[in-house]
Formats: sequence, C-alpha cells, structure tokens
Amino acid sequence: MWHHPKADRHSRAHSPAGPRKCYSPAMTSPDQMIDAAAVDAALAATAAGRVRGSVTNGIRTFLGVPYAAPPVGDNRFALPRPVAAWEGERDATAPGPCAPQRLKPFPQLDVAPLIGDGGTRGDDYLTLNIWAPVAASNAPVMVFIHGGGFVIGNKDAPVSDGSGFARSGVVCVAINYRMGVDGFLPIPGVPANLGLRDMLAALAWVQANIASFGGDPGNVTVFGESAGAMAIADLVASPLATGLFQRAIIESGHGAMVRDIGIAQRLVRKLAKILKITPDAAGFAKPDAEALFDAIEKVSSPLARLDLRDTAGHEPVFGISRFIPVFGDDVLPEPPIAALGKGAGAAVDVLIGTNAEEMRLYFVPTGVKRKMFGWLARWVVGKSNPHARAVLKAYGMGRKGVTAGDAFTAALSDLVFRWPARQYAAAHQGRTHMYEFDWRSPACDGELGACHGIELPFVFDTLATATGQRGLAGEAPPQELVTRVHKFWVDFATDGRLPWDAFTAETRLVYSLEKGAAFSEPVMPAAAFLP
Repeated sequence: MWHHPKADRHSRAHSPAGPRKCYSPAMTSPDQMIDAAAVDAALAATAAGRVRGSVTNGIRTFLGVPYAAPPVGDNRFALPRPVAAWEGERDATAPGPCAPQRLKPFPQLDVAPLIGDGGTRGDDYLTLNIWAPVAASNAPVMVFIHGGGFVIGNKDAPVSDGSGFARSGVVCVAINYRMGVDGFLPIPGVPANLGLRDMLAALAWVQANIASFGGDPGNVTVFGESAGAMAIADLVASPLATGLFQRAIIESGHGAMVRDIGIAQRLVRKLAKILKITPDAAGFAKPDAEALFDAIEKVSSPLARLDLRDTAGHEPVFGISRFIPVFGDDVLPEPPIAALGKGAGAAVDVLIGTNAEEMRLYFVPTGVKRKMFGWLARWVVGKSNPHARAVLKAYGMGRKGVTAGDAFTAALSDLVFRWPARQYAAAHQGRTHMYEFDWRSPACDGELGACHGIELPFVFDTLATATGQRGLAGEAPPQELVTRVHKFWVDFATDGRLPWDAFTAETRLVYSLEKGAAFSEPVMPAAAFLP
C-alpha cells in the first residue's frame, strides 16, 4: 500500500467533530490578513453541519465532506447510513482517507495521476470533494465516479481535479465508494452491490445539499471512466436511481460488465476457502486488510482455478477484475441491457464513448502485446469467450503483417469495451450520443496510442498531470484538443448540447473527438462473438 505522507493530519482532520479553526483577521499580522469575502465563501452548510473549505482564484474547494457514515463495525456490510451531525465547523481542506486498496507498480508509465497514490488508511472514507465557482448560483452539477476495476482508485487522483470544471461554471463533485470485498462481493446475507448503493447515497446527498455550494439539484450530470463508467451505465438502468440525475456521460464503460448473483457467489466461496473463513458476513469480518488483499491477488491471477463464465461460456470482464456489480437485487433486478430495452433510463440523456485502442494500456507497457504468441492468445481469450480461435482470426491473426499481439490487443479492445458500448447505445431508449477518443499518445515509443484512460486529462483540463517522459499523454500533448473535449462535456452537462446527431442502431453515428467530425461506423467483427 502506498502511504500518503500527510496521513496523520488527514486522520485528525476527519474526526467526527472535525478540528476547529479561528479565522478572525484580527488574529493575523498585516501581511497575513484574510479577505473577509474569501472566508465567507469558504463556508457552506450541509444537513449534518457546516464545512469550511478554501477559496483560491475564484474557486471554492471542499475536500473530504462525508455523505454517509463510516462503513466500519456494524456499518461495514450494511446499507449506507446517514452522517452523524457535528457542531461548529468541520474542516474540509484535506481529502481524508480513501477505500482500502493495494496498488502495485506499473511499468514504463506513471499512472498515479489517474488512480491516485493509494491514499491514506482510515474509516471515514465515504466522502466527496466539491469544486465550485465562488459566484455560482443554480449552476449545472457534474458528479464524477472514478475507475479502477472496482478495487483501486479514489476521488483525489490528480487527473480528476475538478477545478477546470469550476472555472467553466460547473459545480463538480467527486466521490469515494466501497470497493472489492466490501463493495462488490455478494456475500450471502449482505445487501448486494454496496458500492453502487454508496453511489446512490452520494447522489441523494447531492440532491439534498448541493444548492448550498451553488449547484442546481435539478441539473445533475453523473460521469465516470472505466469501472466508474460501468457503474453509471448500471445506475441509468436502476429503478433506485430515478430522479437523481438528468444526464450521464459514460467513458469507456457499458452495462454488460455484470454477473448473475449465483455465479458471483463462486467468488465468495473461493475467497472464503483461501482465507479459511465461513462464506458469510461474520467470516469476512475476521481477516485484516492485508490478508484480504493477498486473497484478492490470488483469485485475480490468470492461473487461479475460478470459473466465472455464464452458461453460454462468456465471462464479461475478460479477467480484468473479479469484482463487478451483480444483477438480481433491487438495485439491478435484471441485466442493464435488458432493462434499457424495456425503457429503463429513457428519461436520462446519455453521452457514451470509448477510446480507439483501449487495451493498449494493459498490453503495451507490460510487454504483453510484443511477447504474445498464437496458442497463448487463444488460451487467454478462450477463458472468457467460447469462440477464441474465430475471434482472433476475425482480427487478422494468421494474416501477413499481423502479429498475434496485434490481433489479441485489437480483439480485446472491441470485446471488452468498444462493441459493448455500442450495444448499450443502441439499447438505450432515450437520447444517446456516441464519441470515439482517437488521439494517439506517443508514450511507450509511440505504441501506447488511444489507450484506456487517455481521455481523462483532456476531459478535466488537467493535461499537465499526464505530461512528461513517463506521462500517459507523452511530452507534448495538444492543449487545443483539451479545449474542445472539455467544452463538449461542459455544454452537455449544462443543457444537453452536442454538435452531432444522436446514435441509433441504424445510423451508427460516432463523433471523432480528434477529427472533430461524425461518421457512420461499420459493425465491428466482435459483434459476431458477444451476446
């Protein structure tokens, strides 16, 4: 676990009552005088009590504001519960702890700007950050849900700093949620999808409190990337999310990455066996965090003897994560795609898209693409799809000039991300627009390309966080593309505006963010091999 050097200060800052500070200008020397207007702007009221953040360059920032009670003790495997009220002012100038996680070094690239540095340990992590213009009143609201395979990541990753949206007149919110065993393991006797339920609680908090920060609770756009986007795609189809947001932006996500509860409970039993515990809440409450992380690593190995395929032989995650949402409860009564086809989420405007070369993030820096060979590619794909040989042939394996690594990487980009996103867009009964992020990063000797996650610094206008020798975007990424992409997100969140027509199964209209034009996209080879 990577440790934040300010962990102790963060823990003190997030005690139930929070530290009290005196902000009287009379107590400062003349060169330290505090502007009275800035002091007032740094204060906001929530249903649980007042919070004091900071004001810099016209942006109000509040960090680590709780939206639910700490998920520990009796709360650990329970529905998110209300925050206990506090007296006075709670400090909101430090981000506080994040959900327990273990990060590993990543070759060639600095990915900490995208997923954070592992954050600090602590109980009070069901919190959110808010960035708002000082003069905001009834401003559009954007709520960001981070990615990380439902096991890593947090609201404080540098790439998703919301200051750029605040400068553009938006109140931006970023949230933490329960992950891994606590958030996405359907333990018998425990409410399923606790991570999704945390997101619903955060969105309900926004409805009740965001007006105090200058936001309009009637104009909320939820947006996320990777696992965060998968979660949002699910929430669009969830009956429990009705009325919590008006628009959704789904970046490299879709609604097919879900499992039947019964299949997912194979994972429960496997973990319990590794940990030598009973497969219930009492059993999973016993191991410490490190033991849980060790067990998660074991079941996440490609060599783990764990079959999570459905009756047709499909495994929807292709091994990226063992922990994903499940259907068969009140959050997701049925698979999201099926629910969309019946009209679920039709009132929500959707902007959904993918990156042109998603899987290069996983296969280029690690050397997998370069080292891959035929039978291994068929074995890996075959663990998730019953037509592995035909899939790889459709993507050129065996043709002159196409390596096994080329076919493998292109096939999985489409199978895991790109085609299921198109299926989602076609199933959604409401207004749906589709984009493709196709700017190619020059990182990794030009091989990284339009990989997974590359759009984030463009969306948030935080390009500096991903720039440099080990940066995801390389050494000289185009700021003009940032301006274009960021504006699309802001305009869509403001009133639904986009400069291209909606996607339908017939027109298949996809907007190239780099080229600035829409085109009718042909059906992908992957379509023949997915449900």
